[in-house]
Amino acid sequence: MSKQAGIRQVLLFALFLSCGIVSGQVSYTIPEEMSKGSFVGNIAQDLGLDLKRLHAGRARIYTGDDVQYIALNKERGVLSIKEKIDRETLCGQTTPCALRFQIMLDDPIEFYTVTIEITDVNDNPPLFRKKEIAFEINELAQTGARFVLDTAEDQDVGVNGLQSYTLDPTDNFILKLHSETDGNTNVEMVLQKSLDREKDDHLTLLLTALDGGDPQLSGTMQIQIKVTDANDNAPVCSQSVYKASVAENAAKGTVLTTVTATDADQGSYGMISYSISTEAVVSLFEIDSDTGVVQLIGDLDFEKQKQYQLNVQARDHGGHTDICKVMVSVNDVNDNKPSISIMTKSNAISEDSKKGTTVAVLNVQDQDSGENGKIQCSINDNIPFSLKSTSDNFFSLVGDGDLDREREPSYNITVTCTDEGVPSLSSNLNLYLQISDVNDNAPVFQNSLYESSIPENNSPGLSIFSIKANDADWKQNARISYILEESTINGESVSAYVSVHADSGVIHAVRSFDYEQIKSFQFQVKAQDGGSPPQSSNVSVKISIQDQNDNAPQVLYPAHTGSSIVAEIVPRSADIGYLVTKVVAVDVDSGQNAWLSYKLQKTPERALFEVGPQNGEIKIIRQITDKDAVKQKLTVVVEDNGQPSRSATVNVNVALADSFPEVLSEFNDFTHYNDYDVNLTFYLVLALAVVSFLFIVSIIAILSVKCYRWRRERMFYKSNGQLPVIPYYPPLYADAGGTGTLQHVYNYEVCRTTDSRRSDLKPMRACSQSIDSLNTTGTLTLTHAQREKLIIENLDDQVRLPEISLCN
Repeated sequence: MSKQAGIRQVLLFALFLSCGIVSGQVSYTIPEEMSKGSFVGNIAQDLGLDLKRLHAGRARIYTGDDVQYIALNKERGVLSIKEKIDRETLCGQTTPCALRFQIMLDDPIEFYTVTIEITDVNDNPPLFRKKEIAFEINELAQTGARFVLDTAEDQDVGVNGLQSYTLDPTDNFILKLHSETDGNTNVEMVLQKSLDREKDDHLTLLLTALDGGDPQLSGTMQIQIKVTDANDNAPVCSQSVYKASVAENAAKGTVLTTVTATDADQGSYGMISYSISTEAVVSLFEIDSDTGVVQLIGDLDFEKQKQYQLNVQARDHGGHTDICKVMVSVNDVNDNKPSISIMTKSNAISEDSKKGTTVAVLNVQDQDSGENGKIQCSINDNIPFSLKSTSDNFFSLVGDGDLDREREPSYNITVTCTDEGVPSLSSNLNLYLQISDVNDNAPVFQNSLYESSIPENNSPGLSIFSIKANDADWKQNARISYILEESTINGESVSAYVSVHADSGVIHAVRSFDYEQIKSFQFQVKAQDGGSPPQSSNVSVKISIQDQNDNAPQVLYPAHTGSSIVAEIVPRSADIGYLVTKVVAVDVDSGQNAWLSYKLQKTPERALFEVGPQNGEIKIIRQITDKDAVKQKLTVVVEDNGQPSRSATVNVNVALADSFPEVLSEFNDFTHYNDYDVNLTFYLVLALAVVSFLFIVSIIAILSVKCYRWRRERMFYKSNGQLPVIPYYPPLYADAGGTGTLQHVYNYEVCRTTDSRRSDLKPMRACSQSIDSLNTTGTLTLTHAQREKLIIENLDDQVRLPEISLCN
């Protein structure tokens, strides 16, 4: 039996004994030597499997050997002969002979054990190693002398194996069979009738070995016997059986035992030589022909053969022999590492897989025996997997913890199998397992709030900035799309202001912004991954509009149009620092773009006026002289602080005069009638009408008060002073002479003319009147400021200014 066949028989026998442990198994019995393609069994029917399951699970046969004898037809679900099976090659003398393999299925992982018993066919006759052997037997050999014969070998087993021997002729010798404890049979030829060399010096016998098959087969060997002259004492071994043990890794030359024999004869007949008559072991053992020392000369392997029997022949020079046996036991040494085979394996496992999910099925074998063949397997620590023993020599790698691809995308699992020998031997197997992704993470923005700014007057489509979100998932589950959340800004959809690129997250301006209309706005962007179902998160984005200097200053005071004249009256006696007027301007921009500065456009050498650069106040900077013209025209430039700066100008007309006639005579030349005056005339008429109405109401109120007092006085006189006098002071006239900016009250008498295109002021005589007399005479009281400032705008030829009498 070959080395591989021996190993295979041991493994198959062990698997056969453990078949009851594996669930889902089936057994068949077939004879050896069946032709290729022969039907073995309907595995689908016997295991209760659907043919579709065989296809979907990629059903296959796992044997662990290089030669695969059985084929699986997935179309029909049957097993058939793939390679012709020779039971003797497969199992040798081991019975029963079982061929065991597994049928593996994936998705989910399943495996079934199939055991096929191979029955013997009588296809091998008994055979002798030698066709002929020779003996030299002295004629004085005593009756009962034994001669050991070579045994035949039959590769068949059971009834087809070797059953009996016959010897022909049997005139001088008969056969005697001895059954040994190890199951072997020794064949001896026993002398039953004395030999006579003179009568017959040579005998030829035929030894036949028969098996029990049908038809019966046999093998033969010739025995040549030479009858020698008398040597009446044969050697005698001191022990019939010698026992020795040796480790399988023992060095060559190791002494096993010493065989001794004695012969009562003297001389050459008493000299004994030793030899090993078992041809099968002569390559492993030798015996010293003179001393009988048995030594090891070859390499032993416990896994191949555990025990050897050496037949040692002690022969004297007279031809007499004695046979003794040397039984050599081979001791196992832990010289084989465990062998790890992958029966099936998943390359990836989902991160949401449940605990106990099978990842791989392993088969572990150790050719050693006893403690040396006991195996313990483990995997590296700190991983969410465990190794479980499902049956003898089978281990399942299963999930044993929570998986998270984002924390650990893959695992390198090292399976270590160690035997219990001394010293122990181990083998490693590395398994790479990838964790497949599940969409269990939402996108996360890098910031909780994004803020950016954009200058106003931008071009539509301008890229403002980009937002970025990260997703810890993988591939499609980590592919992020950016979506603008619907909302309104100033009553409009946010999409009318900005847009976001779905892939890059770049935010673009949809329109051109105006800082003066909107200074900032806020909206939300959603980041959504490509998983199923998708996950998302939102982030707030705030856009601020940066002001640009796109607006020039606007002058609010003095009001100025194309044909209007603004005149400020300054008395010639005004001191240095006298406040003429103040230019008021605004800029709708912000920041430094709205910082305004004031200056005079043209400044003569002896300038009379200056303007405050920050407040726009126009003041006198020197004393007014007679050489200074009555009419002074100032051009004030209002300039902002932007880059580049923008400016506006306004003309301020100043009258240097102590009386109104001077002012009118100087400024009448500047009044021109044009189409724009019509509108101004309308507003002037409307203003005069309102003033007249208020004036009439005031007169009526004063008269009513006077009448009321007169009636009170009359009633008081009539009642002889019995009624209390309740004085009445109208609030508009209280403290008329002492708290204002002027120390005196000025009364003006207003007269209208309608027959002239011009309006004239008619000065009246000065007078001093009390408030009561003012109320009765119908004069109008003006304050000091109204007296100093007279603004004449768009005088209408159809309207005549009222005549004003100045009373001091």
